[in-house]
Amino acid sequence: MDTTSTLMKTLKNGAAILFLAWLATACDTKTNEKTEAATDSVVLHEPTPADLNSDQSTLLKTILGPAEQSSAGAVLRGIAFGDPIAKVKATETFEMFEETADHLGYTSETAQLETIDVQYFLTSEKKVNKITIDVYLNSPEATKQLWNASKRYFSEAYASPKEESKKVSWNTKSVRVNMEDVSEGKDYGLKFQFFPADKNVLAAK
Repeated sequence: MDTTSTLMKTLKNGAAILFLAWLATACDTKTNEKTEAATDSVVLHEPTPADLNSDQSTLLKTILGPAEQSSAGAVLRGIAFGDPIAKVKATETFEMFEETADHLGYTSETAQLETIDVQYFLTSEKKVNKITIDVYLNSPEATKQLWNASKRYFSEAYASPKEESKKVSWNTKSVRVNMEDVSEGKDYGLKFQFFPADKNVLAAK
């Protein structure tokens, strides 16, 4: 009887150990599955830089307008100071979002949901006397890249700039250009302003 009792106890203990080992393995497998699923979920939903930001050199080309629009005297996007409102409407390819007595507003959005707003300000004779561009971006990295690409472009076009904190300006005999980093908090972007350096440019047209 003692031998039989001992054998039964040994079998029970062995079965209990095997059950506990199986239970631990099952729990560990489920935990790993949950961890892998969570990891996969993060990877699937985390945007890559290419998803979040455009190539900023390409974006600058979009801001400046197609090369074929460039003409003698044009400031950007095929428009020159003194051009009549009719030329702006005929030339501008962005979507108009605003038309008032003193300016026209156009907008465009990239695949990454970056926004470019262009405004043409008008004289009382309905001729362009100022152009502003607001570019709304998605990250500080994109802002820095567009800043550098723009600074390089305008410095090659208009010579060395005058630099201040978060602001750069270029001056020539015909145009004055300001570029400013207007990022604040989690809102990122740059603002460009184009003015005629010589009021006679407007009078000539």
